[in-house]
Amino acid sequence: MTRQLIVTEEIAINASSEKVWEVLTLPKYVAQWDELPEDYPKEPMTAGSKVVWDLPNGEQSITTIIKAEAEKELIIDLHGTGWKIKPEQGEVAYRYLLEKLENGTKLFIEIGNFALLDQGEAYYEASVEFAEASSKIIKALAENKIQ
Repeated sequence: MTRQLIVTEEIAINASSEKVWEVLTLPKYVAQWDELPEDYPKEPMTAGSKVVWDLPNGEQSITTIIKAEAEKELIIDLHGTGWKIKPEQGEVAYRYLLEKLENGTKLFIEIGNFALLDQGEAYYEASVEFAEASSKIIKALAENKIQ
């Protein structure tokens, strides 16, 4: 069996799935829990939305939303132009799954599979920190604890 490097995180949020979805897709919120270029459009992110970062070494890191099922599932493909191995779309991705609860929403975050990449361990380690920090900010934003 092939080794996998997939980060998982889950958090219960005292807010509707509609509110959590807004925090996941409206740039004014996304910019608070993830990086966005300053000139990124203000419209909600949907399937096909892309974010391109120009890296200091001349390469690019590109995220593209490949699935956006409102209030249920958001999948964002990750691609690096300098990667020696070229994974299929969705093989290295951010997945956000929302589950409605009686008193709110459970958010499941899955990031990876970084085992497909040469520097997978480094991506994995960075994503562990990202998932932990971003989930707490997403929760606070959805619960209106921060604006």
